[in-house]
Amino acid sequence: MNTLISKTLSSPVSFAPLALRVPAGIIFMAHGAQKLFGWFGGYGLEGTGKWMASIGLEPGYLMAMMAGGAEFFGGLFILLGLLTRPTALVLAVTMVVAIVTVHLDKGLFISNGGYEFGLALLAMSVSLLVSGAGRLSVDSLLMKKMHPHYKAGAARQGL
Repeated sequence: MNTLISKTLSSPVSFAPLALRVPAGIIFMAHGAQKLFGWFGGYGLEGTGKWMASIGLEPGYLMAMMAGGAEFFGGLFILLGLLTRPTALVLAVTMVVAIVTVHLDKGLFISNGGYEFGLALLAMSVSLLVSGAGRLSVDSLLMKKMHPHYKAGAARQGL
């Protein structure tokens, strides 16, 4: 079996990543839906794109599409536990960009527009990047399909 695929899809024998995946996935999907579709009080691609251009993220429409797509589809993938590690990496980078370009100069607290919420989402993403999807994930099902004798956690021990 390809070692890169094995390392990407392998997971610990634990439900802990699931407990992190569910809220992270829901939150990222909701924020992505605001940017892409204007749902939940969001501004959609047009409005989000104009705002991103106004803060120097050009071209704004493309940046809105990239951020919204990463958050919405990344959130869906995290929720399902599908390609969890690469998805978590994309979401972590998205959060670093959001923190640095929008929130950092406003301090820590969200009440002042600060970066505490982005930092929490960054921490969730990094945790999933390190741990993988855990039990009850598409990643685990893919590993079992590719390697019938696979048991969660076994890839870390050399399958």
